[in-house]
Amino acid sequence: MMTGKKIKILVVEDDQSILTGLLDVFVFNGYAAAGVEDGGKGLEKALGEDYDLAVLDVMLPTMDGFSICRALRKKKPAVGIIMLTAKGSEDDIVAGLKAGADDYVCKPFSLRELMVRVEAVLRRSGKRTGDGELNLNGVLFDGKTLIASSETQSVELTRREMDIIVYLHRNADRIITKKELLLNVWRYADANIETRTVDIHMLKLRKKLTAFFGDDPFIVTVRGEGYRLELES
Repeated sequence: MMTGKKIKILVVEDDQSILTGLLDVFVFNGYAAAGVEDGGKGLEKALGEDYDLAVLDVMLPTMDGFSICRALRKKKPAVGIIMLTAKGSEDDIVAGLKAGADDYVCKPFSLRELMVRVEAVLRRSGKRTGDGELNLNGVLFDGKTLIASSETQSVELTRREMDIIVYLHRNADRIITKKELLLNVWRYADANIETRTVDIHMLKLRKKLTAFFGDDPFIVTVRGEGYRLELES
């Protein structure tokens, strides 16, 4: 249990049994938790009060979870956001991450998995890896504006994508495993949890970077080991 000022979590979920169960779990673990079943009312509550984390279902009355995520990320960029997605729906996962979510949990989920992800997102709050600037292979990566730019192109990055690039650059002399990324960029306490979040983020990031490098690899996958940057000498 935590002491002092409690961390506040908002759950927006229209399934009453799931909502009640999540609120009970969060309260049991020492958090201050509130729940809303309607998407529009959920966004209003999220913007009107100071929450540290929002847990958003995708399918909701009046406003879907992706729309809430985008609006909340724009108005309150420091709030952690976790999406609850349908099991096996990679489209929902990608859409949630693209909307600005920090992480996702697939239904049905275990309470252990949920708490691992909640704690990881909360640990990341205020602990950003990539807040500076990097000039790599003729591309300027700006951690404050989250823009990657060359003389002819510019691409918007997410905070997580910037953190990945900075961490790989800081450790450019070696291969970085998925587990290490989960521990040091995602800040999971347990990197053995089953998740495809690293793979999905890498796919999205590489697609964006083709604007600068075409088919030439910038982030190289070393099969069975991890990732490294392909830097010009």
